[in-house]
Amino acid sequence: MKQLKNTLYITNPDSYLTRDGQNLVIKNNGEEVFRRPIHLFENIVCFAYMGASPALLALCSEAGVFLSFHNQYGKFLAAVHGPQCGNVLLRRQQYRLADNEEACLALARNFITGKLVNCRSVLKRCMRDYREQVDYYLLEDCVERLNISLSLLSGADSLEALRGIEGEAAKTYFSGLNEAILQQKDSFYMHNRSRRPPLDNFNAMLSFLYSLLAQQCAAALQSVGLDPFVGFLHRDRPGRASLALDLMEEFRPFLVDRLTVTMINRKQISAADFLEKEGGGIIMTDEGRKTILTAWQKRKEDQVTHSYLNEKMAIGLLPFAGAMLLARCLRGDLQQYPPFFSS
Repeated sequence: MKQLKNTLYITNPDSYLTRDGQNLVIKNNGEEVFRRPIHLFENIVCFAYMGASPALLALCSEAGVFLSFHNQYGKFLAAVHGPQCGNVLLRRQQYRLADNEEACLALARNFITGKLVNCRSVLKRCMRDYREQVDYYLLEDCVERLNISLSLLSGADSLEALRGIEGEAAKTYFSGLNEAILQQKDSFYMHNRSRRPPLDNFNAMLSFLYSLLAQQCAAALQSVGLDPFVGFLHRDRPGRASLALDLMEEFRPFLVDRLTVTMINRKQISAADFLEKEGGGIIMTDEGRKTILTAWQKRKEDQVTHSYLNEKMAIGLLPFAGAMLLARCLRGDLQQYPPFFSS
C-alpha cells in the first residue's frame, strides 16, 4: 500500500510560494519563512491569495505533488498537477461507462450504500457511547429510517430515484447528528445543512473539511489514472470534480463528521473561531482554520483496518484505497465497487 506523505497547508494570506532548486520556499512580505525539499510532500493546500511562481508550479508538476488553491470557506478554486498517469484504456472505459445509465446506476448505488451505512454507524456509535446524554429514542428512530433508506436502494431504477433516497436519508442523518453535540450546543447546532455560504458554525466546519476531503479524493483518483471530473452519481459540470465527489460520499461520515463532533465536544474549537459576514454567511478565523487543519492532519495519521482489503492503513490513505478499488472495478477485475464500511 502507498505510504502516507505530508500535506502542507498554507493559511497565511501574505504567503507567496516559490522554488529554489528542488526546494519549496515560502516568503511572507518578501522574507523567507519556510524551506523544504519538495519530495517530502504529497499535497500542498493553499488558502493564501499571493499565489505561486511558475517555477514552483513546474516543480510540483515534476515531483507529482498535487497543489490546490481554495478560498476562505475552503471551496476548491484550482489545482496544478503533473501529466495524467495510468493506462489511457482505463480512462476510455471510464468515459464509456459514464455514458451508460445502467453502469452509472450500479456504481452510484454502491457509493450511496457506503455513505448511508457509515452515517448509520456514526449515530449508533453515539447511542452506544452516550446513551444517558442523548435523546436515545430520536437516534433509534433515525437509525431505523436509515435502514429503510438502505433497503430502498436496491429497487431504485434511476439515478434520480437514488438521489431522492439519498436526499431524504441525509435529512434524517443530520437531524440525528445534532444529538452527538454534547458541548457548546448554543454555538454548534445545525437547523439545516447549508452551503455557499454556510449559515452556522457547524455547517462552516463541515463545508471546510468536505472541501479538503474532495481535494484528497481528486488527487487519489489522478494517482491511479482516473479522470476526477467524469463521475457516475454526480453528473458533468464544468469545473466540478464529479468523480471525486462520488468517491468521497462514503468517507464523509467517518473522516469529517466524526472529527467535527469530536472537536466541538472536546472544546478544541469554539464560537470565537468563527465570524459572521454581511448577509449571514459564516467564515472561520485564521486561528480557527489552523486548529481544524492540525486536527485534520492528525486524524489522517490514525490507523484503521479497511473493511474490504482487510489491511491496516492510515486513515488518510482511505481515498487512495477507494480509488484503487474503483479502477479495478472499471477494468473488470472486480464485479462491483466495494465501498469502505466503518465500525
